[in-house]
Amino acid sequence: MKRHVVILGAGFGGLELAARLSETASDAVHVTVLDRNDAFFFGFAKLDVMLGRQSAQDVRLPYRDIAKDGVEFRQETVVGIDPVARRVKTDIGAHDADFLVVAMGADYDMAATPGFEEGGHEYYTLAGAERLRDALSDFTGGRVLVSVLGQPFKCPPAPFEGSFLLHEHFTETGIRDAVHMATTFPMQRPVPVTGEVSQMFRDALATRGIEERSQQLVTSLDPAARVARLASGETLAYDLFVGIPVHRAPEPLAASGLAVDGWVPVDQTNLRTRFPHVYALGDVCKGPRMVPKAGIFAESAARVVAADIAAEISGADPPPPYEGSGICYAEFGGGLVGKVEVNFLLGESVAAERHEPSRAFAAEKDEFGATRRARWFGS
Repeated sequence: MKRHVVILGAGFGGLELAARLSETASDAVHVTVLDRNDAFFFGFAKLDVMLGRQSAQDVRLPYRDIAKDGVEFRQETVVGIDPVARRVKTDIGAHDADFLVVAMGADYDMAATPGFEEGGHEYYTLAGAERLRDALSDFTGGRVLVSVLGQPFKCPPAPFEGSFLLHEHFTETGIRDAVHMATTFPMQRPVPVTGEVSQMFRDALATRGIEERSQQLVTSLDPAARVARLASGETLAYDLFVGIPVHRAPEPLAASGLAVDGWVPVDQTNLRTRFPHVYALGDVCKGPRMVPKAGIFAESAARVVAADIAAEISGADPPPPYEGSGICYAEFGGGLVGKVEVNFLLGESVAAERHEPSRAFAAEKDEFGATRRARWFGS
């Protein structure tokens, strides 16, 4: 009799896990994937929506197009999780699992920064990217402030990619000389993987005349006065505020007992939680060592989880441990894309190699997206 694997969430991790199980264990498992949304989109696509290069409809990949043997997608919203019984309640019904995998990602808490919803913009949601696109069409100059509003957050390069692409947009529209750009963030340096990686982003900010304000956290906005207040008590004036919203685990996880101090703790060797046959991967989980919240790491974790589930069923030896490794591409504007190859868990410290932005890496990034579209959606 086939075992039932229920995957909560159809992002990078959930989609890759479903594909892997279909390819390697379709004779042993039936997979149900649950997600509250009806379509997937790559995180980097929101930058194109922000700039008006693509519409939200252009970048959506409907889940109805998933066509993998032994995989069923259901658009349902998870409202409760019993990790002991491995039972999931949704807005439509309930699902019982032999193996339960939590890959629900991170939600955004817009209200965590007072004044942000009324006085700011963001591009981490498609709707937010569309609103920012419309605001940019009316913007003729002034003070632009791009701020990271909390940690952890998805995709460490994304706040700086946004700044680089806004610089490019203002240059192309002929108003860059009328714009003062600054970025604030609570970290000591941008993209704090290694000093060498951070310096690539620091140099790019400086070259573009974007003021870097590290270890500065915006805690609230005064939309009427167009002023951002920092944790230090200092204030910064703005005409256009772009924030990376505070992230939090999806609502059902705290009540389920899975989340501890906000996120789901796992054994980083195999992504198992403290509950038997319950895994967590991607943005929703945490471990003793830091692995950033990014799709590529969720994807590599999914491969380990798929192999571990297969080994559990067959009685085979467990797979090699999760390494927290991947390749990250970052937009620098002008058609140039940088690349960072990184491993967070294999050695005693993080190992990373940076590659300067080039058009060749832009082509690699396009291929990265095309490969996953074809693998997960057959298109």
